[in-house]
Amino acid sequence: MRQPLSYVHPDAQIAENVVIEPFVTIDKDVIIGKGTWIGSNVTIMSGARIGENCKIFPGAVIAAEPQDLKFAGEKTLAIIGNNTTIRECVTINRGTVSKGKTVVGSNTLLMAYVHIAHDVVVGDNVILANSVQVAGEVVIEDWAIVGGVSAIHQFVRIGSHAMLSGGSFVGKDVPPFVKAGRMPLSYAGVNSIGLRRRGFSNEKINEIQEVYRFIYQRGLNNKKAIERIEAEMPASKERDEIILFYRSSERGLMKGYFDE
Repeated sequence: MRQPLSYVHPDAQIAENVVIEPFVTIDKDVIIGKGTWIGSNVTIMSGARIGENCKIFPGAVIAAEPQDLKFAGEKTLAIIGNNTTIRECVTINRGTVSKGKTVVGSNTLLMAYVHIAHDVVVGDNVILANSVQVAGEVVIEDWAIVGGVSAIHQFVRIGSHAMLSGGSFVGKDVPPFVKAGRMPLSYAGVNSIGLRRRGFSNEKINEIQEVYRFIYQRGLNNKKAIERIEAEMPASKERDEIILFYRSSERGLMKGYFDE
């Protein structure tokens, strides 16, 4: 259903059952999946690829050109998965030549005034609370939650199932399964409540906690901690995910509360 006061470019590909409210602008080279609702005053620019059953609230701008001086007009994308909710005044920029696309996964919630910069990857089932600002080429993995009015530095990576407190400044990588808070941002324990809600057993949560005891509570540097974990703990999906995250970090890891 398209309101007569909206503008949809004739080359845009709009699936069945998409609701387009008044004063929406949809440019060429846009694809929108079935069942999606687009609220009034939304602007969807060239390069947007929006999945099925999404909700996009008034004032959002999807696939605007990157705010990056290296952008030279190349054809890039902003991709949104299925069942994702984009609240009021969210901005999602397309990619640059660096990655070619900005990606927001499925079943994700971007609350009001969130900004997603160029070449960012946001996973599935992520929650970014109000006014979270995400700089270019950040990766936020599945099930992560970032509290409101947080700022995430370019190239930072946030691991799966991590939970960050509101007002965080995130300048280093945040490993999976943890809670992060304080100033500067520091390890605040394992996200046990979130993990339990998602079906992790107490035994598995205890295993994750033991991994992080090596890293944050035994006075070891990261290299020594990982060596001890590999030597003393049996391999598992979660153990190995944490080890791989540490070894692949390019910006360095968030410190523990007692680290100087």
